[in-house]
Amino acid sequence: MTEETLFEFPCQFPIKAMGKADIELDLIVVEIVRRHVSDISEGSVKARPSKDGKFMAITITIEASSKQQLDAIYQDLTDHPHVLVAL
Repeated sequence: MTEETLFEFPCQFPIKAMGKADIELDLIVVEIVRRHVSDISEGSVKARPSKDGKFMAITITIEASSKQQLDAIYQDLTDHPHVLVAL
């Protein structure tokens, strides 16, 4: 049985993770995503602080190959104690 998905793979897919700004969140998120994606191109990682500077949002645009790959990335991100939200 094939899982239904709205995406056609491979495709460009932005992964966003948020956490407190007082840690190296970008390094943590990149390390987690690299477990599942062999090539993260330069310029595909963007960091944006919240308005009050307490939180940081990291967005990494990847070439996603399957729903299973995305599910595994999100599972690893949400399992990490420094990642508060993964979208």
